[in-house]
Amino acid sequence: MERFFRYVTEAAEQSILVKMTLSKPADKHDELRNVYVKPVLIKERRLFAFTYHYERRDETKNYDATQMLEVLKALIPSRFLNAVLFTVSEDVTLLVSSKGKAIIQTKKVQECREQNLEHDKQKNRLVNPANPWWYQLGLTTREGKITADMQHKFKQIYKYAEIVESLIKPMKFDGTVHIADMGAGKGYLTFALYELLTQKLNLDVLIKGVEIRSDLVLKINDIIKSDNLKGMEFVESSIEAFHPEKLDVLIALHACNTATDDAIASGIKAGAKLIVCAPCCHKQIRQEMEASGKTDMITRYGIFLERQAVMITDTIRALILEYFGYKTQVMEFIEMEHTPKNVLLVGRKSEKPVDKQAILEEINALKQRFGIKKHYLETLLKIG
Repeated sequence: MERFFRYVTEAAEQSILVKMTLSKPADKHDELRNVYVKPVLIKERRLFAFTYHYERRDETKNYDATQMLEVLKALIPSRFLNAVLFTVSEDVTLLVSSKGKAIIQTKKVQECREQNLEHDKQKNRLVNPANPWWYQLGLTTREGKITADMQHKFKQIYKYAEIVESLIKPMKFDGTVHIADMGAGKGYLTFALYELLTQKLNLDVLIKGVEIRSDLVLKINDIIKSDNLKGMEFVESSIEAFHPEKLDVLIALHACNTATDDAIASGIKAGAKLIVCAPCCHKQIRQEMEASGKTDMITRYGIFLERQAVMITDTIRALILEYFGYKTQVMEFIEMEHTPKNVLLVGRKSEKPVDKQAILEEINALKQRFGIKKHYLETLLKIG
């Protein structure tokens, strides 16, 4: 351990220290899960920013070189058994066993590294790529740097976090917030949601990622367990078969075709306060429009028929949400250059009275105009 601290001292003195990470808590129940250290320049003073990642919050403290070493010695090995020092040319890993035996591993690195002395204000970040799960999900390097091929995905994740924060922040919840993420897939957006709600908004949550593929469920639950993320789990189920008893927020992003309707129906039946959907394909309504023969100069072209089907499908979904007392909003999820499936349909539960008959008349007028017999969501909720 003393040898490791000498490495740290020399790296700090020579200004080649890029970053440090402390992980593997000595006490698995410790609320402090990991610590990240990086050099910063504040008012022309070279300091070291320690970001303490607790289960539900982050804290950042700045120390000079002497204080930095004292803090490290207080944390290792009493609170953390693993530490990695990243310099401009080398990785130095300290591994301490439960019996106190310490070993050091060193590895030369090929890539060109540089120090980043910018003061990173973690508290303003909705999603922090330095959190270990992003590396485990394959979106970042061990150092917390977003990989080149995942830049577009992280842009989508950030945009999603911004939207969800704006929707949830004004809401009032009683105790634990129950959330279902339908069709959660690889878990990128589920982890972003968990991180936002627990570390930034300090909410007590129970998030269930609903995914039908057993291999993904197993993989994600292993990550959740290894990072000790309480209040989050993945369940193996189709959207159609998942019926939560208690639900405050329902998320369904890119659930294919009528799976979006299954998710919306589940949220309405459970009385969710907030329903957020990014619909995917819209085959059901397109097929009915084609079968009716009611095409015009525009919709006789396939690509325009597809776009018309998209707008009609989601308009009727929004109207059905209003029928059940939700105030609806349709917004852009992310710029078109990243995905053509960029519509986000939001429903917030309202206590205002609803003119259900007027809404039904609007739905029926749309269906009649475009030769639609029934919208699948109507069938699920037995209206019309």
